[in-house]
Amino acid sequence: MYIKSILFASFLLFLGGNYLTAQDYEYIGAAKCKMCHNKPATGAQYKQWAESKHAHAMESLKGDEANDPKCLKCHSTAGAVNEDLIATLTVKEGVSCETCHGPGSGYKAKSVMESREKSLEKGLIIPTEALCLECHNDNSPHFKGFNYDEYLEKIAHPIPAAE
Repeated sequence: MYIKSILFASFLLFLGGNYLTAQDYEYIGAAKCKMCHNKPATGAQYKQWAESKHAHAMESLKGDEANDPKCLKCHSTAGAVNEDLIATLTVKEGVSCETCHGPGSGYKAKSVMESREKSLEKGLIIPTEALCLECHNDNSPHFKGFNYDEYLEKIAHPIPAAE
């Protein structure tokens, strides 16, 4: 029992440490990601995002929902983060790259992005099912179910060279 408690506490410290580290960086917005992630040869991730429901999440809000913090926290990256951490991100971007991958100011440089290890050290997040479930859950009045594997396939945007 004691070992399980120590392992659980260690896990929480690990998660908390990663969260605090990520908060040292600013949210720069999808336009900054586009500079490197829009080339067909490297996967055209920006184009895939721009055509996705995530990019248009704000458009799905009706009436007062567009100003409701309870809705904004899942329909807009900017609506979910501390305003002091926003560099150039806007609410209109909807669910941007940084909702899933963390604030980009620390890892946006090509010299950092060329190394997965350096990118992770500078705040890059590799999304998990738990991250998706922060929004895709039955707390939403519009929730229609969520199958992680099915939806992950729909939003997959790998870098071809990394496959």
